[in-house]
Amino acid sequence: MNTSSTTASRRSPKRVPSPAGMFLRGFVKHPVMVGSVIPSSGKLIRKMLGPVDWANTKLFVEYGPGVGTFCRPILERMAPDAQLIAIDTNPEFIDYLNGTILDSRFSAVHASAADVVQIVADHGHEHADYVLSGLPFSTLPPGVGAKIADATAEVLRPGGAFLVYQFSPKVRDFLAPNFERIDHDMEWWNVPPAQLYWAWKD
Repeated sequence: MNTSSTTASRRSPKRVPSPAGMFLRGFVKHPVMVGSVIPSSGKLIRKMLGPVDWANTKLFVEYGPGVGTFCRPILERMAPDAQLIAIDTNPEFIDYLNGTILDSRFSAVHASAADVVQIVADHGHEHADYVLSGLPFSTLPPGVGAKIADATAEVLRPGGAFLVYQFSPKVRDFLAPNFERIDHDMEWWNVPPAQLYWAWKD
């Protein structure tokens, strides 16, 4: 179910850095956490979100939202009574998102994705329907990637999915211990080309 794009997002007020400027600044400061110097392409976004059952989505969670490249398309597709929670460890991104995405269905949280179970509970939900991540799992500090994958498997409802886009196929090693069914595709029209994974909680 689509909602008006004017509800999902509005133009940034003056003196707020552009999305590209914010993204580049975030990459320079935290390259290990951001993972890319260029936001995801429109084709990648459409392909990544393609399998989502929007009619039955009440809670969507995103890890590492950056400047909201995925947030706005997600909000455009979500039902009026659904909620999007974006989790990022970069406080500048969180401030930017909360200041530029003026939608009552949206919450940006300064925290680690490893704490997703508690964050979801704090927002009044028992589980998430879908979780999206662009975090660079292969370059995260030791043990962090596995903790995030474990927590994601715990917070997802049966039938939900962990949607992951990466530039390295090594992310499958983090997904496999918790998800038996993992679909894979590539998006070549992205800089750089991206690996796309849909890990389903059966």
